[in-house]
Amino acid sequence: MTKAGPVPLALTQGDPAGIGPDIALAAWRERKSALLSPFVYIGDPGVLAERAALLGIDAPIRECDVKHAIGLFADVLPVLPVAAGCTVQAGRPDSASATGTIGAIETAVELTLAGRTSAVVTCPIAKSVLYDAGFAFPGHTEFLADLAARALGDPVTPVMMIAGPELRTVPVTIHIPLKDVPAALTEDLVYETAIITARDLQSRFGIAAPRLALSGLNPHAGEDGALGAEDAAVIAPAIARLRAEGVDVVGPLPADTMFHKAARDAYDVAICMYHDQALIPAKALGFDDGVNVTLGLPFIRTSPDHGTAFSLAGTGKARASSLIAALRMAADMASEGHDHGRA
Repeated sequence: MTKAGPVPLALTQGDPAGIGPDIALAAWRERKSALLSPFVYIGDPGVLAERAALLGIDAPIRECDVKHAIGLFADVLPVLPVAAGCTVQAGRPDSASATGTIGAIETAVELTLAGRTSAVVTCPIAKSVLYDAGFAFPGHTEFLADLAARALGDPVTPVMMIAGPELRTVPVTIHIPLKDVPAALTEDLVYETAIITARDLQSRFGIAAPRLALSGLNPHAGEDGALGAEDAAVIAPAIARLRAEGVDVVGPLPADTMFHKAARDAYDVAICMYHDQALIPAKALGFDDGVNVTLGLPFIRTSPDHGTAFSLAGTGKARASSLIAALRMAADMASEGHDHGRA
């Protein structure tokens, strides 16, 4: 069994009307065959019990403090209760549930920073539902960074990485419109994203000398300026700074030629300039078992690499493979030899 240390993983419910409860139940049901380390589900136990009944899953649910979760995990699904805030129907999102969704995330972060849980694993949220309730962040990643910054008293720069069996990718810019990417892309942002990625691949993943490949922004990485100036003016200087600090990095590379098998074998992570440039190849190669990892935080955070899938909630058709991969990766990152902390 993968080691997670003497404390459990913290698994948040996500949007309770989505497939978060479904895949959490399925993951617990597969805990032995999937060699899962113990986790505590943070969310509404009533919603979880109703979903289990709807799906016909025999999962005894026990409300408990996190300190008892490891001892209970083999026989029951341990739950640290956080009320959903409304009556929840599978597949029918309601902004009234936002308080519970956010509260579960806040609780998981607080517990993990205190060392009472070893990592934060988040089930999917629906940002549009949270926006209707006044949620002020572009997404999960930015909210987690804000929670970390408030706890530490220092700014935190989050870096999203999508990790699958065949490919790891990192987008430099994330949840912004494509038309805004060129203005948002700066030398400092490219450099900082890459240096955080390199450091966390060392400390969290045990890769002694990470190999980074940076994509260009424009077709053909700008074609010597004929197709755009950003590759030479922004990305290349960031690469020069990284090399000066001893980072093994190549680029800027044409994005259309850096994801075939031979190209992937030459690097440990692809740093891409915008959201879809990174996520399309990652999801194409590992949709069912890709994991969303947030680097740059003072705690470990992983998540399934998919959304709430409201249309699948309560139907029994949702697959738990990505959540299982996220739970296993979080446990691996938290295990001895991988989690060395951050300076």
